[in-house]
Amino acid sequence: MVHLESRSFSLQIQKFENGYFVSVTEGVNKIGSMVVSLSTGRMPVTTTIIPSRHESLFLKLVAEQISTRMSGIALVSTFIQKELETSTAKALMSEIMEIIDND
Repeated sequence: MVHLESRSFSLQIQKFENGYFVSVTEGVNKIGSMVVSLSTGRMPVTTTIIPSRHESLFLKLVAEQISTRMSGIALVSTFIQKELETSTAKALMSEIMEIIDND
Protein backbone atom coordinates (compact mmCIF):
# COMPACT_ATOMS: atom_id res chain seq x y z
CA MET A 1 0.00 0.00 0.00
CA VAL A 2 1.16 3.49 -0.85
CA HIS A 3 -0.43 6.49 0.90
CA LEU A 4 -0.15 9.80 -0.98
CA GLU A 5 -2.03 13.06 -0.35
CA SER A 6 -4.86 11.42 1.65
CA ARG A 7 -5.27 8.70 -1.00
CA SER A 8 -4.30 5.03 -0.73
CA PHE A 9 -3.09 2.94 -3.66
CA SER A 10 -2.44 -0.76 -3.78
CA LEU A 11 0.54 -1.77 -5.92
CA GLN A 12 0.75 -5.35 -7.11
CA ILE A 13 3.79 -6.23 -9.17
CA GLN A 14 4.30 -9.67 -10.66
CA LYS A 15 7.69 -10.43 -12.16
CA PHE A 16 8.12 -12.85 -15.04
CA GLU A 17 11.26 -13.90 -16.85
CA ASN A 18 10.41 -11.67 -19.83
CA GLY A 19 8.44 -8.87 -18.19
CA TYR A 20 6.19 -7.50 -15.49
CA PHE A 21 2.50 -7.20 -14.73
CA VAL A 22 1.78 -4.09 -12.66
CA SER A 23 -1.58 -3.27 -11.10
CA VAL A 24 -2.28 0.08 -9.44
CA THR A 25 -5.66 0.30 -7.72
CA GLU A 26 -7.37 2.82 -5.50
CA GLY A 27 -10.01 1.40 -3.21
CA VAL A 28 -11.29 -2.04 -4.21
CA ASN A 29 -8.84 -4.22 -6.17
CA LYS A 30 -10.14 -4.25 -9.73
CA ILE A 31 -8.66 -4.61 -13.17
CA GLY A 32 -8.97 -1.25 -14.87
CA SER A 33 -7.48 0.52 -17.84
CA MET A 34 -4.67 -1.47 -19.38
CA VAL A 35 -1.63 -0.78 -21.55
CA VAL A 36 1.06 -3.14 -22.81
CA SER A 37 4.53 -2.07 -23.91
CA LEU A 38 7.21 -4.14 -25.63
CA SER A 39 10.79 -2.99 -25.91
CA THR A 40 13.35 -4.92 -27.89
CA GLY A 41 15.24 -2.00 -29.40
CA ARG A 42 15.55 1.73 -28.93
CA MET A 43 11.85 2.64 -28.99
CA PRO A 44 9.16 0.66 -27.15
CA VAL A 45 5.94 -0.31 -28.94
CA THR A 46 2.95 0.52 -26.76
CA THR A 47 -0.69 -0.44 -27.24
CA THR A 48 -3.81 0.38 -25.26
CA ILE A 49 -5.86 -2.70 -24.41
CA ILE A 50 -8.54 -1.05 -22.23
CA PRO A 51 -8.72 2.76 -22.65
CA SER A 52 -8.50 5.07 -19.65
CA ARG A 53 -10.82 7.95 -18.88
CA HIS A 54 -8.26 9.66 -16.66
CA GLU A 55 -4.73 8.30 -16.62
CA SER A 56 -3.71 7.29 -20.15
CA LEU A 57 -0.40 9.21 -20.03
CA PHE A 58 0.50 7.75 -16.64
CA LEU A 59 -0.24 4.23 -17.87
CA LYS A 60 1.80 4.69 -21.03
CA LEU A 61 4.78 6.22 -19.21
CA VAL A 62 4.91 3.46 -16.58
CA ALA A 63 4.63 0.69 -19.17
CA GLU A 64 7.28 2.19 -21.45
CA GLN A 65 9.67 2.90 -18.59
CA ILE A 66 9.46 -0.69 -17.32
CA SER A 67 9.73 -2.35 -20.74
CA THR A 68 12.68 -0.17 -21.74
CA ARG A 69 14.59 -0.83 -18.52
CA MET A 70 14.31 -4.58 -18.86
CA SER A 71 14.08 -4.93 -22.66
CA GLY A 72 10.90 -6.93 -22.27
CA ILE A 73 7.13 -6.71 -21.84
CA ALA A 74 5.25 -4.54 -19.37
CA LEU A 75 1.50 -4.92 -18.84
CA VAL A 76 0.13 -2.14 -16.62
CA SER A 77 -3.41 -1.83 -15.27
CA THR A 78 -4.88 1.04 -13.24
CA PHE A 79 -8.18 1.42 -11.45
CA ILE A 80 -8.17 4.99 -10.12
CA GLN A 81 -11.15 6.79 -8.53
CA LYS A 82 -10.28 10.27 -9.81
CA GLU A 83 -7.51 11.95 -11.78
CA LEU A 84 -4.02 11.90 -10.33
CA GLU A 85 -2.30 15.12 -9.42
CA THR A 86 1.10 15.49 -11.08
CA SER A 87 2.91 15.07 -7.77
CA THR A 88 0.91 11.93 -6.95
CA ALA A 89 1.62 10.41 -10.37
CA LYS A 90 5.36 11.13 -9.98
CA ALA A 91 5.42 9.59 -6.51
CA LEU A 92 3.58 6.46 -7.71
CA MET A 93 5.94 6.13 -10.68
CA SER A 94 8.95 6.46 -8.37
CA GLU A 95 7.58 3.84 -6.01
CA ILE A 96 6.91 1.38 -8.85
CA MET A 97 10.33 1.88 -10.42
CA GLU A 98 12.06 1.52 -7.04
CA ILE A 99 10.32 -1.82 -6.47
CA ILE A 100 11.26 -3.05 -9.95
CA ASP A 101 14.86 -1.85 -9.66
CA ASN A 102 15.25 -3.71 -6.35
CA ASP A 103 13.63 -6.89 -7.67
